[in-house]
Amino acid sequence: MRKVVGSLFITLDGVTESPDQWQEHFDAEMLAELRNQIQTQDAMLLGRVTYEEWFPYWPTATHEPFASHINNVPKYVVSTTLKQVEWGQFHNITLFKGSLAEEIAKLKAQPGKNIGVNGSPSLIRSLLQNDLLDELRLAVHPVVANKGKRLFQDGNDLKRLKLIENTSTSTDTVILVYHPSR
Repeated sequence: MRKVVGSLFITLDGVTESPDQWQEHFDAEMLAELRNQIQTQDAMLLGRVTYEEWFPYWPTATHEPFASHINNVPKYVVSTTLKQVEWGQFHNITLFKGSLAEEIAKLKAQPGKNIGVNGSPSLIRSLLQNDLLDELRLAVHPVVANKGKRLFQDGNDLKRLKLIENTSTSTDTVILVYHPSR
């Protein structure tokens, strides 16, 4: 069965917002990690904010290998406020309107590779809280941002994770891979 895999760039103090403001390096190991992710995924979940940030850029982007992947895989936008979604000349985007758990179950039951959630920290947090996330991949950068939206917030239920893999990169970023303990 397919897995739902969330991936984020994150600071030591848990900030995921605006990595362009604090991500100093992007090294060969991080590039290899992202390439591995796109090779193992053939569908993508996007939260509303990430959709609205990505839509103006990616449908016409030529930044490879990411543009081809992002533009050609089916995309599913999770939002309670959007009425419609589009992706330029591509017709492979769907707005989830029903129960997120039911929609995820349908996607996971289909044949194929993993379903990626790149960016979209609010969506990743929701998926984790509702036991819908199968894997969490964090590229932890050696920086304390001291401001910005964080992945985890007060008031959420306790969630235990099991460390599956860890890798240090040449620029001291640590890639951590967790599976929820269920």
